Amino acid sequence: ALSSADDGWSMNVQSEVRAIDGYPVVLPCSFSHPQHSQHSSLQVLWRLGHGQGATVLYRCTSRPGAPTCEPGPQQDQRYRLEGNPREHDLSLRISSATLQDSGRYYCRVEVQGREHVSFEDKMGTRLRVEAPPKILSLSVEGAEQSGYRAVCRVQGSPLPDVLWLGPDDLLEGSPVGPLAQGAAPHYHTVSQLRDVEPGQQYTCSASNPLGKEQATLYVLAPRPRLSQTGASPPLLLLLSLSVGAKVVLLVGVGVWMVQRGALQGLSCWWK
Repeated sequence: ALSSADDGWSMNVQSEVRAIDGYPVVLPCSFSHPQHSQHSSLQVLWRLGHGQGATVLYRCTSRPGAPTCEPGPQQDQRYRLEGNPREHDLSLRISSATLQDSGRYYCRVEVQGREHVSFEDKMGTRLRVEAPPKILSLSVEGAEQSGYRAVCRVQGSPLPDVLWLGPDDLLEGSPVGPLAQGAAPHYHTVSQLRDVEPGQQYTCSASNPLGKEQATLYVLAPRPRLSQTGASPPLLLLLSLSVGAKVVLLVGVGVWMVQRGALQGLSCWWK
């Protein structure tokens, strides 16, 4: 995508760049400008988003004669300039892309000096971060009266397809929506399987073009409830041991008191 402007400015970017979650990615951006700005300081900016809601991700200053473009003191180390502004290259490198990095990026160059001029690509570069399926959790919810259901929470981009495998064959699950607040619907999905039975195992299978992941859940039978009229055997045993210890203690104190009384009586008789 080639953008051009008056006074000899132009900028060349890619309309879309794809990356894999956890791997580095480079967003290409090159420009040309009038010759008189070659000896001026250049400031480079990369932003995520456009307008008032945009976030400045990277900023550096390239001074005449300096070998590198110096970033600010608070610069996030995940971002660095891959290119050299003195060679008209503003390409940005993200060291380890994440799904949250997906979005549209804009590069900008500013010429410092008496005639402060700047140029920015208006189309931007869309970064699409992809990831193989990852099962975040697999659990059982519900109660004995209302029935149990298995819930599988999955992450991936493109959004994974979720299938359920029962003890004998393929089972039909249903999506859960809407997602919890703060979750990104573009790469998070939740699927549930109703009427799961204790004593059986169920498998959640998630797949997209980048891969496949499975997790198996074994549903345990619910524990029998304790009777309201009596305690469980371990508790009864604990109580009996506690009571027995008190009886032994009382017997010991009684014997000690009897012996002491007898000794005192013998002492008085001896005197």
